[in-house]
This record gives sequence, structure tokens and C-alpha cells, in this order.
Amino acid sequence: MIHYKNFILSTCLAMASLTVAAQDCTTLTTEQAKAEIANIPGETMGQKLESLLFWSQEEKERRFPIMHELYPSIFVSGASESSSLEKTENITPIWDDKTTLTSYMSDNHVQGVIVIQNNKIKLEVYSNGIDKETLWTSFSVAKSVSSMLVGVALKEGDIESLDDPLKKYISELDGYDYGEVSVRQLLNMTSGIAWNEDYEDHNSDVAQMYLQPCEGTESHILTYMKQLKFSNKPGTTWNYSTGETDLVGILVQKATGKSLAEYLSEKIWKPWGMEHCAYWLADECSNENIGGSGLSASLRDFARLGTLMLSESKLKDNKILAEEWVKDATSILYKTNEQGDGYGYLWWRSNSGSYAAVGIFGQMIYIDPSKDLVIAQTAAWPKASSKELVEGRKEFVNAVIRALE
Repeated sequence: MIHYKNFILSTCLAMASLTVAAQDCTTLTTEQAKAEIANIPGETMGQKLESLLFWSQEEKERRFPIMHELYPSIFVSGASESSSLEKTENITPIWDDKTTLTSYMSDNHVQGVIVIQNNKIKLEVYSNGIDKETLWTSFSVAKSVSSMLVGVALKEGDIESLDDPLKKYISELDGYDYGEVSVRQLLNMTSGIAWNEDYEDHNSDVAQMYLQPCEGTESHILTYMKQLKFSNKPGTTWNYSTGETDLVGILVQKATGKSLAEYLSEKIWKPWGMEHCAYWLADECSNENIGGSGLSASLRDFARLGTLMLSESKLKDNKILAEEWVKDATSILYKTNEQGDGYGYLWWRSNSGSYAAVGIFGQMIYIDPSKDLVIAQTAAWPKASSKELVEGRKEFVNAVIRALE
């Protein structure tokens, strides 16, 4: 049984302002937040959440740092004392052309960048109005965090095997195609069930999944996805699906009996010494956290998630994550392009050995174990994604590496 408060909008806003004012984790009054959410199109919270794919540039930059105040969210409490990060003088990233860090951030609407190498901050820069305490939304970076929580639950024994069918943990899927999909297939997006992830198509699955009214207390994503059918044999075809990562979140919550926010706080946020509190968006129907997006945290703490992955990958006896999960999560289980890059357990892996958690509109946690390097970025790209924007982010990483060398 999941034990946390029924987060309708007014309760969420009131709890946010009452619970964390001393920790500077909220910036709007309840009335300001109500006025802001009233201007977002849609009758339900799910419809209002789906609308973000089509917000203006000004709306994105204003709302991305206050998502946890606009939508039902669950608080992630942090450590009483944060892990230390020595701050050194900022390096100057080096591009091959005339690009500078200032022009890169301005042209791409990047709000913050941080570089940590050997547990030292080598670069930390924010745009105007943003600072180290700003809680920026993560989008698909949260997918990788949800996957990490599967790694925790596997080590703890709450999830017994990655080859278990989903119906073992999510009883609502019994009798449906998704019930036969294994945990492993869900994690590497090879369920074999059709899904359209086109962010610019109003009729795509990713733009429709939260639009329908609640059916009792069943989460939006369960209602939407349990009706979907196999189009390929499970385990044979890779297809990117945000809906499946929401199912990963439900899996963890059903298996552990705790919200993602509570489990994240207990198993990672507090033990790893995160500097700031965080929030995770909750589904308006079930009050369960949304596994595929919606974690709002500070840039430093997003980077600390990278340092945790680095640390766990070096250990022979993992302290937090199951060894099997660490190995596969950061491996190329399925190639996703002609260059040989690929996908692990909700982590993107390059053929060079680096891996990353990335989200639409420019979010990123990049990890290079060979260089003991973590780079994190928050942004409000003008588009959810494009070849040019992704290439620009890649060139930023290369510019950082040149500076460090």
C-alpha cells in the first residue's frame, strides 16, 4: 500500500508552501500558482501537462523551474548534510569554431551547466534568474532515475528478477499484452507494443496519454496503455516510449509500496548527500509519481546522480544498485544509430564508453567513466528536440573535454 497524501491541486500547492518554505524549495504563493495554472490550456491536469509540448519560449522558461508548484507533486526530502564538492576556477570550454560558452547558452536557451571531474566542480554557470538552488524539471532524465530505482529495488529484493512478467507486480495488466512483457523488456524498450513518440504530432501517443478523464483511481498511463497490442515479438524490436517509462515508475511503486519520491529520498537522495530538496510530479488520478518525467531538482544534484553512477560502476560490491543492473544499464543492449551508439536500461550509451540521461528541451546528465567526468545541463530549447540542437549539445561536451585536456 502506498502511503502518501491525496494530491489534488490545492492540497499540493498548500503542502509545497507549508512544508518546504525553510528550504527555499518554493517561490510562488498559492494564488500566484493558481493564476499561472489557469492560463495553461486544458480542463484536467493531464491535459494541462500534455500542453507543455506546445508552450511558447517565454512560457517554457517561466514554467520549467516551477513545474512542481503548478502540478501535483510529491516532495523528495534531502540529506541533513550534503556531500562535499570542491569548487575550482571555471574552465573555458573550447569549440572548433567561434562559439563561446556565452553564445552556446544564449543561442540554445541553456539555463545552467556544470562540470564535475574527480569530484571537483570545474565549471558552473547559470543564466540570469537561475542559480544553484533553482529546481529545474528533468523530462526524460527522470526515466534514467526511475531505472536507477529499479536497480535499487532489484538489489533490495523487492523486484525478484528482471525476467519477471509485469503482471507479477502490476496486477492491473493481467490479461493484457503488457502483462506478458518482462521487466527487462520494459527497461530496454523492447516490449514489442506499438508507440508513437512524435513530440510535434498532436495525435501521437506521447501527446495523448494523459488526455482522457480519470477512470477511478487508476493512473492515466495504465488506462491508456493496457489496451495497446503487440506489433512485434517482445525482445526483438527497440522502440522509444515514454509511456513504458511511466510503467517503470508504477512497477517500482507497486513492488516497494512507496512513491518514487519517497523511495528516491530514502535510497538515494539522503544517502548520497543531495544538496537540495526535490519534487516529482504525480498523476492526478492515482496520485502515483510519473516515472517517465517530472523530477525537479537542482543542477548540482542532477550532477550528483552522475557521480553516483560513476561510483557504483567502479565497485565490485555495489552499495546501492544491483550489479546486474549497473552492468546492463550502461551497456549497448540495442544499437540505435549507424555510428554504433545504443541504449541500455533507459540510459543512452555511446560507442566511446560514455553514457547519458537526456530529456527533451535540452536536459542532460553525461558521464564518461574513463575521465571520471560528469556534465549536467538544464535548458529550455526552442524545440523538444532536433538534429541541430542535439549536435550542439554534443559539441558542448566536446568543448568541455578539450578544455580539460
